[in-house]
Amino acid sequence: MSKVIAVTGGAQGIGRAIALHFAVRGYDVAVADPVEDAGAEVLELIERAGARGLYTPGDISRPGDVGEWVSQIQEAFGCPDMLVNNAGISRNGAFLELDVDDFDRVIAVNLRGTFLCSQAVARCMVAEGRTGSIINIASTRTLMSEAGTEAYTASKGGIAALTHGMAVSLGEHGIRVNAISPGWIEVGDWQYSKRAETPRHSDRDRQQHPVGRVGTPEDIARACRFLAEDAGFMTGQNLVIDGGMTIKMIYEE
Repeated sequence: MSKVIAVTGGAQGIGRAIALHFAVRGYDVAVADPVEDAGAEVLELIERAGARGLYTPGDISRPGDVGEWVSQIQEAFGCPDMLVNNAGISRNGAFLELDVDDFDRVIAVNLRGTFLCSQAVARCMVAEGRTGSIINIASTRTLMSEAGTEAYTASKGGIAALTHGMAVSLGEHGIRVNAISPGWIEVGDWQYSKRAETPRHSDRDRQQHPVGRVGTPEDIARACRFLAEDAGFMTGQNLVIDGGMTIKMIYEE
């Protein structure tokens, strides 16, 4: 019997890479994403990889949409063994002019959505008496910032804190909860095909990273697989996957 992975924001970028990474390894893959053209395309790619797929459009900040998605997963495949809370948006702008509605929307999708999806999937796992893994995609913005990114930074910092809170609460049910904080991940070539672009990076871009390159969505997908399959003694942790960028002191010339 195949294992089941559920991925929010799984139609493009990091989420698409995660969905396809697990599809080629025989998982049933359920994707939630509001972009329907991209969702239909990733569903085709999942099935082309030989896996069973499910795509559900919706807004993960709405409890009803989340409940409908999890119900569809249960009907199609059974309860998920693994959830990746990847969906996220940003509405950046000068702090002194940031509109409260924009701030609230980012928190609603990124942080509230992570909570709602985790709660719905965890309830399913507990009801069926199965262990599982929840992985939250945070960001290195939990550790460092650029000006004008307060809403996004606050949401990702909240996700990092929510991760260790859920890890403690859900541990008694055999559910592990960890986070991944990506750094600079190039997603241009992992978008919906009509919008995909070939990445171009300068030497300066690459040299900012001690590993000598910009990250790829596959780097995050591999980390998800490690946390899901090989990290049974890890919970409540935040893996920073950034090529070493956050440990390097950079002085302006």
